[in-house]
Amino acid sequence: MKINPEYNSKEKLLNLYNKPLLELVFEAATVHRKFHNPREVQMSSLLSIKTGGCPEDCGYCPQAARYHTDVEAHKLMSVETVIEQAKNAKNNGSSRLCMGAAWRDVRDNKDFDSVIEMVQAVNDLDMEVCCTLGMLNEDQAVRLKNAGLFAYNHNLDSSPDFYKDIISTREYEQRLDTIGNARKAGISVCSGGIIGMGEAIEDRVGLLWSYMQMENPPESIPINALVAVEGTPLADQKPIEQWEMIRMVATTRIAFPETMVRLSAGRTKMSMEGQALCFMAGAGSIFAGDKLLTTPNPEFNEDKEMFDILGLITKEPFANGEKPVSKPDEKIIERKRKEAERAAQIEANRGTKVEGFEPRKVVSENN
Repeated sequence: MKINPEYNSKEKLLNLYNKPLLELVFEAATVHRKFHNPREVQMSSLLSIKTGGCPEDCGYCPQAARYHTDVEAHKLMSVETVIEQAKNAKNNGSSRLCMGAAWRDVRDNKDFDSVIEMVQAVNDLDMEVCCTLGMLNEDQAVRLKNAGLFAYNHNLDSSPDFYKDIISTREYEQRLDTIGNARKAGISVCSGGIIGMGEAIEDRVGLLWSYMQMENPPESIPINALVAVEGTPLADQKPIEQWEMIRMVATTRIAFPETMVRLSAGRTKMSMEGQALCFMAGAGSIFAGDKLLTTPNPEFNEDKEMFDILGLITKEPFANGEKPVSKPDEKIIERKRKEAERAAQIEANRGTKVEGFEPRKVVSENN
């Protein structure tokens, strides 16, 4: 049951969200135990493989080039660095690596070729690989799928109505198109939103309603609390109460019984008790490590201690789907063939005189 048929209108979904908190958590916990192991929580790591310089104007994002924040732009990481980071995350208990690049859309160039190689390498480490790279077309989605991508993250962020107040450089429909392209390629979808941006309760429900209208809703829905960053338009937003995160997690769990609800950004502002209620209400995943792209996050050791206290166990990779098989990428093979051929030509011509070519003679005034 991917969608709970009992909540078949926005009004019913809004009534669910507004239930007394303890009743809502109890109902969510009941649903969670029916469809999931309530002790299992997946530890995931989020790695910014290309940071800053994004041309978009998302009001919450410190990576937008137009905002003056402390985020320093960095070019795409090397494949070797990503492999090293992935191994470190795995050794610390993560079974999923999500790689994020501050791009508006994916370009068919050497950087994307490098991402394909990253996906192949991390998949070979027996970790679930998720990417969030911006908009992508059908062909790019197929290449990612063939490389071994397990999931593609592309958040809707909020309701269609409120979306216009925080982003103007990309339409809501374009986000839906990208999700559709990932779905067509056979990639599982991870898509959620952010609360605390100044939206109304109806907008939080509107976000979930967008997913309920999909023929095939996301396998993962991350719930994020805004991390206000100085220099962005939303820098002065008042932090939400942790009860709002618990309520949003619980509502999502009830509306989407089989979906993985991911407790994502904003955990640094939550107590262990607040996080415990989120797990009880249906959260089945956290991001571990000291950063979520460019914002703070609890460290691995803190999360391990919390798991021990709450009696939680880490979820194994590919528990909710088979491990993808990485296939050779024909475009990369052809590019490397041409590069090798060109290098061989340069080496063969090294030191030889090209017929009909005479170097220009430069005469110094001092001679």
